[in-house]
Amino acid sequence: MFRRFSTVSRHFNAGKSNFTSITQSEKEHFQQLASTWWDSHGSQRILHKMNILRMDFISDNVRSHIKVNADAETDDEKLFIPGWNHENILPKEISNQINKELDDATWNMYKEMKLQCLDIGCGGGLLSESLARLPNVEKVTGIDMTPEVIEVANQHKLLDPMLSNKLEYKLTSLDDIPNSNKYDIVTCMEMLEHVDYPAIVLDKALSHVKPGGYFFLSTINRDLVSWFTTIFMGEHILKIVPLGTHTFSKYIKESEIRAFVNTLKNEFEIIDSKGCAYLPAVGWFYTPSSNIGNYMMALKRKEVVEPVVLVKEEAK
Repeated sequence: MFRRFSTVSRHFNAGKSNFTSITQSEKEHFQQLASTWWDSHGSQRILHKMNILRMDFISDNVRSHIKVNADAETDDEKLFIPGWNHENILPKEISNQINKELDDATWNMYKEMKLQCLDIGCGGGLLSESLARLPNVEKVTGIDMTPEVIEVANQHKLLDPMLSNKLEYKLTSLDDIPNSNKYDIVTCMEMLEHVDYPAIVLDKALSHVKPGGYFFLSTINRDLVSWFTTIFMGEHILKIVPLGTHTFSKYIKESEIRAFVNTLKNEFEIIDSKGCAYLPAVGWFYTPSSNIGNYMMALKRKEVVEPVVLVKEEAK
């Protein structure tokens, strides 16, 4: 596994489709699930429940990184944002007013965005449709390599006329997306653990993020807890996940993603990483650690790449 996600694998020839494609056995597995993809009580019911948490994670991170005064041309147009903890110093009424004005300004800027999104490994379209329904999303492109799930996605899209101009599905691999196509948001949710060369997929996916844009992923740590919850309990005991969905050796530690991002010459920064878990009686929720079980991660591409300064050691 380490070799599959080592930094060396970034330098392989990513132009070959077999590096970013899922295997035939993975494709056949998802073909079998296609017909029940939109059944919230069927084979994908856990994914349906997880979709709420995924959308919250994406929206919260985009909204929290909005620069309220970015477009202000004069000081008079700028919203007052204290550079200190005003809640402990100013009177409560004034502090609450500052927070309200900041929240209102952030929300207004969030709503006015016209985001272009790429959903990699979109499956039947659960996440793609949810993104397309956001008022600040202009266009979502969902790609997948399994014909049956793309057909299901397209059929379900027809049920909502408002999606016709905002959502497009393509039966294609990541390699076939032109290098010139850049997006404000690129997602790779529950996908990396299904490919043989996740580092190359990740590298290719990140190349499609605009400067200042976001990349979101969710996958599973390679640890005993993950095996117990997702495979032993999820697939074999509780049978809430279709048998054969997961392959433990393909799980990716959160620390491996972090090590990979550190090789990107300051192009991206990890802005959030949260562990998450599912309990039948509770649903999906965040956990205290992103190093155990499932996790979600958000990366932001820097507007301007900071130069890497090499410091020579003085001769001793």
